[in-house]
Amino acid sequence: MSGRTIFIGIIILIIGVVIFYSFQQDSSNPEYAKKLNDEREAKNDFMRSSDESPFGEERKNFTRLNYFPADLNYRVSARLVPIENKKVITLPTSDGLEKKYLEYAYAEFQLNKEDCKLLILEIMDDAEYRGTLFLAFADATSANETYGAGRYLDVKKTPGASSITLDFNEAYNPYCAYSEKYTCPFPPRENVLKTAVRAGEKKYHQ
Repeated sequence: MSGRTIFIGIIILIIGVVIFYSFQQDSSNPEYAKKLNDEREAKNDFMRSSDESPFGEERKNFTRLNYFPADLNYRVSARLVPIENKKVITLPTSDGLEKKYLEYAYAEFQLNKEDCKLLILEIMDDAEYRGTLFLAFADATSANETYGAGRYLDVKKTPGASSITLDFNEAYNPYCAYSEKYTCPFPPRENVLKTAVRAGEKKYHQ
């Protein structure tokens, strides 16, 4: 084997190693993990000390919320599929009532090598938040590792956008996960994912 062939082989090996470790870093980026953990600590402080905490007087017993570790594999770019003939959707809530939403768009993406699709809704009932987007979902971890009635994900409306970033590391529990005093809409049926979303907030009550 010539020296040139050995040299080319070494270069290819180095490139392969660099690519491998770049992908490894993508799934656990230290800067991203720190930013996410800082946000989680700030939320813990709010739950522990704010008068607006859903724990109310019980916040003196609050310790911290439970989360999956940061994982950039759960930060995905989804294709936005517009809905032409939008319909009003009625979702049941945790206290037996109902809330109305307007269909906005579908988000299509791959997660854990599976094709996924979530319906994004537009808030109608709440005057303060009317027109903002609402995304509730459940998955294979629901009622086991995560809150049984599903979790929420904040998404921003960007007129004309053909894609949207869904960061499931930021998935959070509705307030009814902590107290029966709150009412929370359940995810629409089409938003129950078959795959396990092991990212974001876990169950609080174990």
